[in-house]
Amino acid sequence: MKRTILSMLLLFMVLNSYSNTAPQPLWTNPFIGMWGLDIKGGGAGWLNVHEDHGFLDAELLWIGGSVVPVSNIYLVDENTLVATRTYEVKRSAHRSHTVTYTLEVKKVGEALEGTMSGPKRNGNGISIKNFTGKRMPPLPDTPDLSKLKFEKPIKLFNGKDLTGWKLMDPSKANGFKVKDGMIVNDPIQPKDGEHISYGNIRTLQEFNDFNLKLEVNVPEGNNSGIYLRGLYEIQVVDSYGKELDSHNMGALYSRITPSEAAEKPAGEWQTLDITLVDRHLTVIFNGKKIIDNQPVWGPTGGAISSDVLSPGPIYLQGDHGNVAYRNIVLTPIK
Repeated sequence: MKRTILSMLLLFMVLNSYSNTAPQPLWTNPFIGMWGLDIKGGGAGWLNVHEDHGFLDAELLWIGGSVVPVSNIYLVDENTLVATRTYEVKRSAHRSHTVTYTLEVKKVGEALEGTMSGPKRNGNGISIKNFTGKRMPPLPDTPDLSKLKFEKPIKLFNGKDLTGWKLMDPSKANGFKVKDGMIVNDPIQPKDGEHISYGNIRTLQEFNDFNLKLEVNVPEGNNSGIYLRGLYEIQVVDSYGKELDSHNMGALYSRITPSEAAEKPAGEWQTLDITLVDRHLTVIFNGKKIIDNQPVWGPTGGAISSDVLSPGPIYLQGDHGNVAYRNIVLTPIK
């Protein structure tokens, strides 16, 4: 009887030890790391594959929206990775569906090739998008901001017209106009009739590292964004009085949460002082430093490219809401 009890205890210890042990990978995982994705037909993404307590995990940015954890991820073989992302769609007051998109990635030499597949928005048929990917270049060391050298300031807005700016997608409506020394976006939708798709505007010039200063006025409930080099969105939104979040005014959208709330009430002019150098970001909002020389790991939703080393434009988001900008000055960093 004692021998039987002892045997059972030993068996329990072995099984318990096995259940708490992470599965051992069958292959060396060549996907570990951060990848910039370029989607055929336009748009950019970002994939961060890593291990969490011995289990494979990842975060994904796909064209727009936020960086989010994948729902599941696994290796099919030594050169094939599959990840899924899901979200809930409310079909009626009593019914929701879980919509699943599947990312299948192949390692081809030092690059990635893959597809993102899922149901079309109208629920009829399948949407398949092809993409390629490259490993993100190593992040430079944190720069010493006290040693920066600047070139001559550039007024990006002359206060009279949109000289130096253009609509990014000519097929979309332009809600931007100049009024009383301001760039005003007013994407009006008809009360009855088809939804109008409004576009973003960008500078004709492209820039590397710089300091950008401007003033912005956001009416109650409105939303926009300022894109640095066409890659990184500084959120512009009426978030006065809200809890700190990476989607609040002055945040690097869905990536860096402000260290403190510095918003003014909706409808007041507010100042942004933004420095982007060596892929590190500093944001001074209404005189308060809310992002202090923090690393930027990859593009945000709405980026025009995944190439974090190339120069790019300043662009203003035009498809969300009413907002006004003035006194936009960019000073390149040598």
